Amino acid sequence: MQLVFHIGAPCTDDDRLIKSLLRNREALARDGIAIPTPAQYRGVISDTMRALAGAPAPLEMQDAILEAAQVPDGAARVVFSDAKIVTIPRLVMIGPQIWPKIERKARNLRNLFPEAEVEFFVGMRDPATLIPTLFKGSRFTDFAEFTDDMQPLALAWSEMLMRMRAAVPDSPVTVWCNEDTPLIWGEVLREMAGCNPTAPLAGVDDLLEELMEPKGFKRLQEYLEKNPPENEMLRRRVTAAFLDKYVRDDMIEEELDTPGWSPEMLEAMTDAYEDDMDAVARIPGVTLITP
Repeated sequence: MQLVFHIGAPCTDDDRLIKSLLRNREALARDGIAIPTPAQYRGVISDTMRALAGAPAPLEMQDAILEAAQVPDGAARVVFSDAKIVTIPRLVMIGPQIWPKIERKARNLRNLFPEAEVEFFVGMRDPATLIPTLFKGSRFTDFAEFTDDMQPLALAWSEMLMRMRAAVPDSPVTVWCNEDTPLIWGEVLREMAGCNPTAPLAGVDDLLEELMEPKGFKRLQEYLEKNPPENEMLRRRVTAAFLDKYVRDDMIEEELDTPGWSPEMLEAMTDAYEDDMDAVARIPGVTLITP
């Protein structure tokens, strides 16, 4: 059996990925791909991890998780998703590290199904926008207090991924930038499901529909229907052109409160994030999905 753990990061897709896959649950089930409802397994997985304290799960515990998630007998691939399984939002970044506890959490998740093939999926995000978004959703009222033990300019997804790969070397990791998701949504869905790269899936344009003006999205759909792209790359070029013309202003002009952080600092963080993707792409066992 193949097990997929989509572990976030927090403040990336906001459960849109798993919701889109759930729209295709019946069709995917015919190919042996199970997409359980998160409410059925999130608490069970967390409780089981605490009970095991890192030890490999015995067969009866594995069966209990699959039973709670109502995974049908004979399923070849199961997709689990929980953006908060690694840690609470306040502890996503400490000092110079993203997910300081990723090694232990990744090993614990992998040990839930020790004999299975386990894959991890992670959506990354620019720390310059991720940190203030995490703050916005926290109980903190003071940004300086929230970021007191962080070293924003030192944060690197590549460093986190190298620690993760060292902890679970037999588990490949697929990653992407949250900023790219409107253009690669379909590919991310198909990779998570493990289905054919050209398989028709409902919901591949869910995010685009949210981001675009209704008239623009309608025109995009009409254009694609009349001019079917020969491949995914051409489809992305067409989509990017329509998105650039019809993107909703209210979806790209997010106001983020970062008192004490200068525009120059935020720009430096974004530059470092973009440069870090070159390092991410070179990590063995990590697949970076790009437009």
